[in-house]
Amino acid sequence: MKVLLLLLMITACAGNSKNLSGKMFTFPLETNRAYVKFNTSRRDFDAITVCLRSFTDLKRDHGLFSLSTPNNANDFLIFWDNTNKEMEPHIKNKKVEYGGRDYKPNTWHSICTTWDGTTGLTQLWFNGQPSIRKFTISGSNIGGPVNIIVGQEQDSHGGGFDLKQSFVGMMSDVHMWDYVLSACEIQNYVDERNFTPGNVLNWRALDYQIIDKVLLENKVTVCY
Repeated sequence: MKVLLLLLMITACAGNSKNLSGKMFTFPLETNRAYVKFNTSRRDFDAITVCLRSFTDLKRDHGLFSLSTPNNANDFLIFWDNTNKEMEPHIKNKKVEYGGRDYKPNTWHSICTTWDGTTGLTQLWFNGQPSIRKFTISGSNIGGPVNIIVGQEQDSHGGGFDLKQSFVGMMSDVHMWDYVLSACEIQNYVDERNFTPGNVLNWRALDYQIIDKVLLENKVTVCY
């Protein structure tokens, strides 16, 4: 029993809210087991903005951010489709495609996605460059107990992970808001200036749980 409890502590490291400024999650293995779960008490959203920074050398499909509810596995998903070279936001299982993004390997990229439930408009900001707004779904909130993870793409609520859709690389500065962030705020985030931190997920006060082989490390910086 003691060994079992120790293993559970090692593979599921839960923490209260922590300031992860200057930190990153490292996903070093292609696996369908390793991920980070973000905890929030929020259960209802009529708008969402998610911003994150990622660094990978993957040359295949992979998920970057996955929010599911019991009703929809892809209630809010940011996904890279390598075959079509498209960044694909999914809202309540409705997908829009954004091609023409210079998703270079071994480079930090800032990615923000917004959704307005009133208008149904979704927009992608890639390294500070806005896309056109595309319609996904309107008039229906994202509601229910949410499961938010990075490192895997959920094909069911809290599971259904596919090895070949897993994320391998580093990720940092994950924020989530329950409203559409302004263009100026998004630009401030991209430029790492002062911005309003996420009121749902805040990298500077993050409640998270590490499952399996994911490391929390100091963020890699370039020395000049």
